[in-house]
Amino acid sequence: MTFIKTHPARLYAVAVAALALVAHYRPELPSALVLGLVAAVLGVGEAVQRTENGKTTAAGSPELVPNDDQADKLTEHQDTEGAAQ
Repeated sequence: MTFIKTHPARLYAVAVAALALVAHYRPELPSALVLGLVAAVLGVGEAVQRTENGKTTAAGSPELVPNDDQADKLTEHQDTEGAAQ
């Protein structure tokens, strides 16, 4: 389950490619079925895009990135710890 949360875009790409191959090599499939699957794939694509956007936003949020003061304190702590050893 963690793989799905970590790589939703990759899984989506594989599913879309498989759907395209099946639709191409099985022309006897009803067009209504194929169109229904295409609509579902577009909806899943929107969900995958929102997930990826959320991950990108979280990676660049200021709470997770140390500012200059925090970086200075971290450096001072590392210097103090290194001198104690």
